[in-house]
Amino acid sequence: MCTLISEAARNGATLVAFPEVFIAAYPYWSWLANPIEASPWFEKMVKASIEIPGPEIRKVAQAAASHHVTVVIGVNERSQTGIGTIYNTLLTISDEGRILGRHRKLVPTWAEKLTWTNGDASALRVHKTPVGPLGSLACGENTNTLARFALLSQGELMHVASYIALPVAPADYDMAEAIKVRAAAHCFEGKVFTAVSCSTVSDEIIEAMAPLHPKARELMSRPNSAFTGFLGPDGRVIGEPLIDVEGIVYADIDLSRCIQPRQMHDITGHYNRFDVFDLRVDRKTLQPAQFQDSGPVEGLDLDLLDTEG
Repeated sequence: MCTLISEAARNGATLVAFPEVFIAAYPYWSWLANPIEASPWFEKMVKASIEIPGPEIRKVAQAAASHHVTVVIGVNERSQTGIGTIYNTLLTISDEGRILGRHRKLVPTWAEKLTWTNGDASALRVHKTPVGPLGSLACGENTNTLARFALLSQGELMHVASYIALPVAPADYDMAEAIKVRAAAHCFEGKVFTAVSCSTVSDEIIEAMAPLHPKARELMSRPNSAFTGFLGPDGRVIGEPLIDVEGIVYADIDLSRCIQPRQMHDITGHYNRFDVFDLRVDRKTLQPAQFQDSGPVEGLDLDLLDTEG
């Protein structure tokens, strides 16, 4: 990641967006095997997941600060209190190396429910960055109209949609086209820019998954499973996207292009009826327990405790 951040920055990037769960893997095994057969892979996933904050993210944050870029990255986040609980998390890191947001995917999609737990809306927020008001959602969340509206209502102008390649979808499902349609809908409805960052399926991944299903190689090799690119406030693709291949897509963004279209349709402003519609978002952080301590524990010397911890 640090190498890719450096490369993008050298080419003039001020925002670098990585795919969903780029650290460290996506659980394709849940689409190819039953839960018992896939369980050893889940254990590997947990062990390869990271805690936030932690040394891995510290390195990425240092790279962001060193190159003066804002970074959005997808990670498998391990719970600090639950050894078998992991989240599909999107991190937004400032160009100063600070974590601006830790958004945990609200609802894992379909087979993903065997891997990740639900997130909350505590980080369903838009961040002030040098590239403008920035929000992000992971994969299927970009289908959630209310989640997208929650970001638009906070003034989002630049959106990051992180995805994984999904060649194991139903036979008549064109994942690349589906990604583009979702991004176009958000851009056109909200009059915003979207950077879509999608992973690809390597030969190494295919070979690793091959023993799990007799048609694994065929399923994992289906074309049109990944779309990476930029879309503008008119819903159109900017430049040339990448379909099913690795690489970095670049685009120049002019946020003033978001103004004129909103004269016609500003769904978070004059083109809405807030006396008719009422969206409420609960941004409380979900915790396994709430502890209410009345005072010092008898027999303990508080001078010897790490009270900051």
